[in-house]
Amino acid sequence: ITLTVNWIVKPFTMAALGILFFRYLFGDLIPPTDAEQYIAGLILLGAAPCTAMVFVWSTLTRGDATYTLVQVSVNDLIMIVAFAPICGLLLGVTDLVVPWETLLLSVLLYVVIPLGAGYLTRRHLTAKAAGHDAGEQIVHDFTARVKPFSVLGLLATVVLLFGFQGQTVLEQPLTIALIAAPLVLQSYGIFAVAYGWAKAWGVPFNIAAPCALIGTSNFFELAVAVAISLFGLNSGAALATVVGVLVEVPVMLSLVAFANRTRGWFSPGSTHV
Repeated sequence: ITLTVNWIVKPFTMAALGILFFRYLFGDLIPPTDAEQYIAGLILLGAAPCTAMVFVWSTLTRGDATYTLVQVSVNDLIMIVAFAPICGLLLGVTDLVVPWETLLLSVLLYVVIPLGAGYLTRRHLTAKAAGHDAGEQIVHDFTARVKPFSVLGLLATVVLLFGFQGQTVLEQPLTIALIAAPLVLQSYGIFAVAYGWAKAWGVPFNIAAPCALIGTSNFFELAVAVAISLFGLNSGAALATVVGVLVEVPVMLSLVAFANRTRGWFSPGSTHV
């Protein structure tokens, strides 16, 4: 369910909504050049399913941690080969020139290298231990030590993004609202598809909730980085991805609340998380 929603449904519906809203519904409100930039930013968000914050959403719904980890790992591996082709294909509809080398370099920098570094770090730590249990404890201790720095890094990234785009956000609230409209519609729509599908198939709640939330959330760090690399820091595409960050947290929290209220719709599944 998650793989189908993430890679077959979500990127193409996001592109379709972007074109519908910015070429037609909002066509009289936004200059055409800006509209194409906003579409590009939405496409980059739609092609990058979440790989980090989904652990938070899964925890808040008491979702199955093993399922969440496996699904995020699979998404990362698919992203290595699928993100650039999907973005290149969909950005072509905006008539913007897309340098493939920049797309591929972005995937290398923001997906491949972090994955490789994590794998090599884990191998190095476990190799230092005589037994498997000791190795796992070393990994756990290392993760606990570096976790505060990763949180600070994420917060610093978000603060810098809003710092660079803060003036635009304050001076153009209507533009921000127009960009947010298709993002919000897409988020609730994707959640409804995945959550409804999981219910129809009899998936237990502790799988169904993270299953739907993974497809709904975005890997906004990658989308923002690629938008800046392709179109520039002050581009409309970069602004659209920043609005995606602004919209995501309240939308996802509302969906977490909805999932927890509808827990009774599903079989309980495993109680061990």
